[in-house]
Amino acid sequence: MRSYRRPGTAAARSGQGTSGGTGDDLTMGTGWTVFSYLIAGMLVYGGLGWVIGHFTHIALLFPIGMLIGLGISVGWIIYRYGRPHELGNPPKGDDR
Repeated sequence: MRSYRRPGTAAARSGQGTSGGTGDDLTMGTGWTVFSYLIAGMLVYGGLGWVIGHFTHIALLFPIGMLIGLGISVGWIIYRYGRPHELGNPPKGDDR
């Protein structure tokens, strides 16, 4: 899958990235960041579901919490990295 905000493009070389210097540019560590979001969401919400399920004796809350955490993580990843380009800056050529 290609990204519209690849490092090494003309905008990135000239210092005019689409993120305005906020650190949202795609780098080599972006994959690890996405992976850590997925694991952290499952751990946090799965752990919360396990704690609540332990005290309420409802074992189903653990897998439900993990699924909710995974869904929230995927939503955050799509929100943060899934925007192909800013308004008024359409992709050109091979980037379509």
